[in-house]
Amino acid sequence: MAFVDQAQVELKAGKGGDGIVSFRHEKFVAMGGPFGGDGGHGGSIILKVDEGLRTLMDFRYNRHFKAQSGGKGGTKGMTGASAEDRVIKVPQGTIITDVDTGEVLGDMVHERQTLIVARGGRGGRGNIHFATPANPAPELSENGEPGQVRNIKLELRVLADVGLVGFPSAGKSTLLSVVSNAKPKIAAYHFTTIDPNIGMVRLKDDRDFVMADLPGLIEGASEGVGLGFQFLRHVERTRVILHLVDMSGIEGQDPYTQYRKILTELEQYDPTILERPQIVVATKMDMPDSEENYLHFVEQVKADSGLKVAPEIMAISAVTHQGVDDLLRATADMLDRAPVPEAYKVEEETEGEAKLYKYEEKQVNLSVDWDAELDCWMVSGPEVEKLAAMTNLQREATVMRFARQMRHMGVDDKLREAGAKDGDDVRINNTNFVFEYSD
Repeated sequence: MAFVDQAQVELKAGKGGDGIVSFRHEKFVAMGGPFGGDGGHGGSIILKVDEGLRTLMDFRYNRHFKAQSGGKGGTKGMTGASAEDRVIKVPQGTIITDVDTGEVLGDMVHERQTLIVARGGRGGRGNIHFATPANPAPELSENGEPGQVRNIKLELRVLADVGLVGFPSAGKSTLLSVVSNAKPKIAAYHFTTIDPNIGMVRLKDDRDFVMADLPGLIEGASEGVGLGFQFLRHVERTRVILHLVDMSGIEGQDPYTQYRKILTELEQYDPTILERPQIVVATKMDMPDSEENYLHFVEQVKADSGLKVAPEIMAISAVTHQGVDDLLRATADMLDRAPVPEAYKVEEETEGEAKLYKYEEKQVNLSVDWDAELDCWMVSGPEVEKLAAMTNLQREATVMRFARQMRHMGVDDKLREAGAKDGDDVRINNTNFVFEYSD
């Protein structure tokens, strides 16, 4: 299965059910009265972490998700049926971003974590709610509130305790296959690994951790060269980094030069990555020239004044298992001391803190523009568009109420300031609602 770690989808929550106009017609009930029920709530769209998922493959071809609308209100004050929420499963480690605003909506890192990304609309009120002493038999009702529509971006960042980084063919896949039950592709050519591979490592002392073999990095990876840019973000999730460096020198590459190039790419992508616990792993120590290259490499690293802290260096051979057990124990010890990333921490609610509640006048986001193509004034704004969508245009009473509400919002004042004249057509944006302006 192909590894898919980014997707963009459109979500549309369910519309609330319409309220209705109804009156009591019961024997021995004097004067009757309004008895129209409310509409049911529309279904919301909820993302939920599924530990069994490893990629975003489910979103590759299915990019539109819609929840059901709420049921219409009934007579005798009965509320319409509320629609069920639409639950969409995502892999652990998915970051949710609103495409239109750039806002990060959530980071799905905890088991069975849920996130409401598109809220269903509330049901419209029936005429039972609009009765007053001045109008005991109102013919007023509301349509259901439109459900929230959102374009979101899903970005999967592999969750692993330990990340293996290094140049292509540094031995990352071989090490993962030896220490875990993972079966990554291993071959004698570069970029054998093009997708992250994950394996569970269990030590003899019953400690365990998740290890990820990330695609090989090359010079310029932080600027989009090779496969590195696409998968560098997965390194952000790891708590401990094992930096594998090939000591064989078969291809004429100097181990220390390769080591410094990878450090440069990591620092250019995110400087905080280098602040994490790290072990430099000298690999392929079973090769003829590896021992000599390793000694020279250790001297160069210790003499490097550009490093804030000299890293721990361990030599292994995944083929002969030389040093592998010592590396795993050292890695587990480092994980025990490594801090938990902020994104993984669950915020605890504080009790006893006093909250100050004060009145703040609500600001209505409203704009009025002349549309030459339609030859009318165009009124736009989330509040007025929502109000228009919830107005039942089939009844005169609700239309008159809508006119009063628009005047209260300042629509009349905005039209007057913009230069509207008696008889000009006015249209509410994103609706078919058109009326004639009268000062």
